[in-house]
Amino acid sequence: MKRLTLFILAIMAITLTSCCDCRKVAKLQKPLLGTTWQLVQIMGRDIKAEGESYTLMFNEDGSVSGQGDCNRLTAIFKTTEKRALDISQLGSTRRLCPDAEGEQAYFDMLDRVTHYEMDGDMMILLSDGTLVAIMKAQGE
Repeated sequence: MKRLTLFILAIMAITLTSCCDCRKVAKLQKPLLGTTWQLVQIMGRDIKAEGESYTLMFNEDGSVSGQGDCNRLTAIFKTTEKRALDISQLGSTRRLCPDAEGEQAYFDMLDRVTHYEMDGDMMILLSDGTLVAIMKAQGE
């Protein structure tokens, strides 16, 4: 009887600890498509983006739209199941910006991205295995 009680307690403990966290992680995971992503770090430097600045949105039609410091951007993208990410044909408006260097660094970084990883509401952008930027999901 003592063995049966220990066995049941062990099964209950395993069940309670293994299922709960998995559901929370899946629920917190934001989708690449349709989410507005805002830059929080580039090349190891924290960014204090405000409003719509330094944002990206990946659309179902394979296009990317977003904003630099003050210029709008458009591009196309392709992904694979292994989270390869190719952003190409990046174009932008040409307004004079107070942070022209920061905006150009953002556009250059997007051009170098080769992969991405997701961690809850964060998207990690990589260039050949090197961390180049971190973006955070906006809204909700």
